[in-house]
Amino acid sequence: MTDSLTLYLGLLGAAVLLLVLVHGWWQARRTAARQPKRVPMEPVDPLAASLDDIPTQPMDAPGGDARDGMPGGAPPVRRGGVRLDPLVDAIAVLTLESPLSGDHILLHVPPTRRAGSKPMLIEAQRVDGGEWEPPQAGVLYRELQAGVLMANRTGSLNEIEYSEFVQKVQTMADALGAAVEFPDMLDIVGRAKELDAFAGAHDAQLALRLRARGSAWSVGYVQQQAARHGFVPGALPGRLVLPATEDGAPPVLTLQYDAQAAFAEDPEEATVRELVLAFDVPQTGQEHQPFKAWCAAGEVLSMALDAGMTDDQGHPFTPAAFASIEAELERLYAALSARDLAAGAATTRRLFS
Repeated sequence: MTDSLTLYLGLLGAAVLLLVLVHGWWQARRTAARQPKRVPMEPVDPLAASLDDIPTQPMDAPGGDARDGMPGGAPPVRRGGVRLDPLVDAIAVLTLESPLSGDHILLHVPPTRRAGSKPMLIEAQRVDGGEWEPPQAGVLYRELQAGVLMANRTGSLNEIEYSEFVQKVQTMADALGAAVEFPDMLDIVGRAKELDAFAGAHDAQLALRLRARGSAWSVGYVQQQAARHGFVPGALPGRLVLPATEDGAPPVLTLQYDAQAAFAEDPEEATVRELVLAFDVPQTGQEHQPFKAWCAAGEVLSMALDAGMTDDQGHPFTPAAFASIEAELERLYAALSARDLAAGAATTRRLFS
């Protein structure tokens, strides 16, 4: 009886153990069936391979490997416009681990492109062709650079402004997974001060005043006479401009009068006794002959309006005064060109803005 009981218990234990083993094997199979299969992928060089041959994978968010940056159907290169220049910009280089689409880059550029009073610019190098341009959607880029203007008419870039530039660019680099290299702050601030000193010594805006000899002029009459000589309304009240022939260029000349008179409901009722005819020397290319245009406009307007031409101190302009100004102007043009900052060049306009 004892032997039979021992045998029975042994058989029962073996059966239980077998059931446990079978259950464990079944659970392992169910767990394995829920796991995604890993598909081995060969590494692909996005710069050398055709994008049509690159295996695609689902992505949680827009990224650098997105096919919307495919060079084959990419928008054309953006030419012209404002560009970074080491003459006037402090430039940081952002190195990307792999090409990024312009769509993804634009999501992470700084929302405000200024550091204090200094404008910032972002440029990207296209995979297709290697040109640099402001990032645009539908293009694939291999490298980025960001710059901040070292000086303008508000003064030189200071330590606080440079630190703000660094913070904004570093935030963008972190979001894009890029390594960033900044120029030394003390070196940049020193260069900015020297550039500002040069600009301050070579800045000039020529102006002459047209003063009524007799009765005051109505605003409507001033506008009518100025229009006959090519002037059109400017963006600001009380400002007429002689536009440049080049698209996007600043006006060759400006003709200003009291802004309050410009707000009058009836231009024939509002009157002014003085106009200021001016041109911005560094902003206007010498090839457009702005000095001759300034002299000619002063003469024809003074005759049309019966006005005297004087300087800011009220001294009348004479032929000798015009000759003296022209000689000084030629020296100024030469100094700007020697610094590779010719009057009217895009970089020069940014420095003298």
